[in-house]
Amino acid sequence: MKIRTIILGCLVSAAVLLVGYPPGIDSHAQPKTDKPSSKTGVVSVRKVFRDSKRNSKYRADVMAEQTKVRAEMEKLSKEIEAQEAGLKTLKRGSIDYLAQYKELLAKRANLDVQQQVINQERSAKDQRWMEELYSQILQITTELAKQKGLELVLEADEPEFPVESADELMMTLSTHKVLYTAGCLDLTSEVVARLDAKEELK
Repeated sequence: MKIRTIILGCLVSAAVLLVGYPPGIDSHAQPKTDKPSSKTGVVSVRKVFRDSKRNSKYRADVMAEQTKVRAEMEKLSKEIEAQEAGLKTLKRGSIDYLAQYKELLAKRANLDVQQQVINQERSAKDQRWMEELYSQILQITTELAKQKGLELVLEADEPEFPVESADELMMTLSTHKVLYTAGCLDLTSEVVARLDAKEELK
């Protein structure tokens, strides 16, 4: 009787196992599921700035302007150097010496002021340009995301190592949030193309 009970129990267990795992499927295999399409996109803003013709043109114009300004500053510096050399030939305390010394001080002050103004203007111009370009990147990214049915677009720039200082390293670590983007739709090249298209229409 006990043997019949044991055999019956084994048969029931086997039946349960067969129901749980249909023929042809390994007991350790996971059921197949269709992977849903990603609703997330990524954009490398650094690459957009680097690769866009619009930004390259702006940088080229800035470099040309800086070269021109640098030449003007060097000309003023040479004039000051020449006046300093001429001042040494005059008798200290004489009327001519004092007049030329006064003029020399004014030129030095003027050169310092011009350099400060140029640096501030260049910094402000770069800031306005970055703000304008970034705003357009956001606008284009929004348009692309809507067209492609994306629900989220992340900024995904790879950190560049090594960094120059501990402060820069901490800044990199604190701002680099997206660590892995496989499966996300990369919109970077399309953003660059649309930026360049806007430039060509001008």
